[in-house]
Amino acid sequence: MQKKFCRGLLSLALTGIALLAYAQNPLKIGDALPKQFWKTPLQMVNTPQKTTTLAADKDKLILLDFWNTWCSACILNFPKMEELQKQFGDKIKILAVSNQDRTTLEKFFASKNGSKYNQVQSVAADKMMHNLFPHLGVPFIIWIKDGKLLSTTDARQVSTETLTAVLAEKPAVLQTVTQMNRDRPLFLSEAFDRQKKLSMLNYSVLIRGRIPDIGGGGTYRKSPGGRTYGRQFTNLPLNDIYYALAYEIFQQKYNDFYSEKRMLLQVSNVADVKPQIDSERKFDDNSLYSYEMAVPYSDADSLYTNMLSGLNSYTNFTATIEKRKIKCLRLVRTASQDRIATKGGSRVSAFYKNPSVLRNAPLQHMINMLNGDNTITDLPVVDETGYTGNVDITMPAVSNLAALRKELSRYGLDLLEGEQLLNMLVVRDRNQPNHL
Repeated sequence: MQKKFCRGLLSLALTGIALLAYAQNPLKIGDALPKQFWKTPLQMVNTPQKTTTLAADKDKLILLDFWNTWCSACILNFPKMEELQKQFGDKIKILAVSNQDRTTLEKFFASKNGSKYNQVQSVAADKMMHNLFPHLGVPFIIWIKDGKLLSTTDARQVSTETLTAVLAEKPAVLQTVTQMNRDRPLFLSEAFDRQKKLSMLNYSVLIRGRIPDIGGGGTYRKSPGGRTYGRQFTNLPLNDIYYALAYEIFQQKYNDFYSEKRMLLQVSNVADVKPQIDSERKFDDNSLYSYEMAVPYSDADSLYTNMLSGLNSYTNFTATIEKRKIKCLRLVRTASQDRIATKGGSRVSAFYKNPSVLRNAPLQHMINMLNGDNTITDLPVVDETGYTGNVDITMPAVSNLAALRKELSRYGLDLLEGEQLLNMLVVRDRNQPNHL
């Protein structure tokens, strides 16, 4: 018994050493999977057995679907993956893989949202496969065929057509995705990093179409002093990029608050700027843009205006900030008695909660929150109260303008329709003349 126990410990130790070696040297396309990949017990949820191995699936086309409970895109892919598994049967094995622990996954699958997917069989607390196939984000798909790493892709490439082609020995249908790191400028060659006597004075790239190697979103480039000298946006509609740029320009140049209510779209096809998502809650690839610019630290104040100018030069649209007389809602005081002055305490700005609360906060916070939400009104809201002190306002959740006005009346406030000259972001087709 003692010899068997020692042999067991030795086997576990060798397995750990083998996996550590592969963790330090992640697999490349075409590499054979190590023996331990097929033998290592995997913790499972939503299966009768608490653990399993992939040994019985070695001759199948295997897709590892890396996911986490916080990833909505991953979860929305589950029905497609389940349908494809049923469609292809024993020819393929699609396996969800998470590095979150069993308790976290089981809690998710027992929740109201997760219970819709509680037939999804998933690996829990994974380390081995995350080491073999390191990645920066999820969803991320690993394709394994004939015991070798065939490709790494995004989830969009998993379809009836691609699975059929790969099973027919036509892997060229797949576009390998090597996830890109946001820490460096988009597509800037690593050769630049080796140059010791160069200073980058300016960097800019504008791309139309989805980049599979990076997710949708963006990041900031900060100088040692904390100033923003660069911004990166990836896989976003133009509308989202305009929003980010205008928000900063309105604040820096006009001390004003920008929201989508301050955009005028005067274009022939609104969907080119503000596309709709499809039935799978995705944008058409051709409606997405990636844009990055970096300027010298000394020119940081001009970053956002330069970026807007770049979009005007190289897209089919021009966007300018103009004064326009616009229909709006004017927040006014209706009582001579001050009913909103703060009684002090820690600052709280939590509007559109239940209840909505402003405590020891500027009234402008409520204005900004109303402008950032379209559920009650699609009109811009402007402050005509002249009130400069901090306020205390608490009200229950409201769903329409009439209810909001009723609640505001308790504080001697009202929202009245009117017109005012406001800064507006006006977007036109590039060949369209400016008519004020």
